[in-house]
Amino acid sequence: MIRRLWLTFSQTVTVLLGVALVVGTATDNQFFPSLRSESSADFSTAVSKAAPAVVTIFAQHHVPGEQTEQIGSTWNKSPENEQTPLGSGVIISKDGLVLTNYHVVAAISALNVSLQNGKSYEAVTVGFDIDTDLALLRIKAQDLPTVVMGKSDELRVGQTALAIGNPFDVGQTVTAGIISALGRHGLGLNSYEDFIQTDAAINQGNSGGALINVKGELIGINTAIFSPQNSEGFVGIGFAIPTSLIERVLPSMRAGQSIQRGYFGLIPKQLSKEFAQDLGLSRRTGVMVDRILPDSPAGRGGLLPFDILLSIKGETIKNVNDMLKIISSLEPDEVVPVTVLRGKKTLTLPVTAGHRPTQITDEDDTETVSSTELYFRQ
Repeated sequence: MIRRLWLTFSQTVTVLLGVALVVGTATDNQFFPSLRSESSADFSTAVSKAAPAVVTIFAQHHVPGEQTEQIGSTWNKSPENEQTPLGSGVIISKDGLVLTNYHVVAAISALNVSLQNGKSYEAVTVGFDIDTDLALLRIKAQDLPTVVMGKSDELRVGQTALAIGNPFDVGQTVTAGIISALGRHGLGLNSYEDFIQTDAAINQGNSGGALINVKGELIGINTAIFSPQNSEGFVGIGFAIPTSLIERVLPSMRAGQSIQRGYFGLIPKQLSKEFAQDLGLSRRTGVMVDRILPDSPAGRGGLLPFDILLSIKGETIKNVNDMLKIISSLEPDEVVPVTVLRGKKTLTLPVTAGHRPTQITDEDDTETVSSTELYFRQ
């Protein structure tokens, strides 16, 4: 009798657990659809929105035909067209504006853009910005597929990221990963660095291509990877220029104008606890003025070496990248309050931003960071 009751009880518990599992699964699917979609890891909708707007960029040049060598003449009777793949690009307007990296198209006079559908167009450079490594091309076409600009300022570490481009000229390729880090800088690649770091596979030929989110929106332009010495293979560390930086320079590039940025003319030094302690500074973190350039806006405004920058125009300075972004966003000739810690005193000085020179070596308002073999562009 006892054995029969125990068997009945165990069967009842098993049935109830099965019902609970079914109900729980249905509830999760009903009330947490995002959880269901994330587990399925199907990004085809996002890719179908963005991929048609991702292009391949070629260098186009003429080579002598066979008859030229046969007759021993420099006259090219039967020239042949050759195309060398340079990288990728993203269509941002229906009338043919293509965004890419400056290093992809630099010093190339004859450019050709190939679309996902196989159509090919000659391209010309409309504008570029060396400091952010961005360039804007135009092709003569209408009603082109375009990508939607996403908001990189809203990204969070751990979110899904998809890279689209043409690595090694094998054809358009999509890779998936996550946002590994935000605000990467000090890599020595560009004057203005605010990179998105991702582990979505990026290889040679991906430069200028799209980094998108799960909605199919553009969140960055793939630019470079970290690779060990004597290797050009991808090891899971890639960098993309965020749309927040792109949108600041895009209007000027569209108009074919040089990018106007504010300029102080100082060399900063990122503080560390050890460095600050060695100098006897009261503040252990932040940005210190290392050097003031001759006849510079910073010098005329009263800034001195060893001043610690606390804020510019009311915005707090935590690191060199913060300082760069704030100064570059200033209008030339704009007067802004700069708060510094000088010894034990806090001072606020009026500094008139200058015009950033177009050609800058070490005389810059950023640390001089030399490129390393560990980083290379794609």
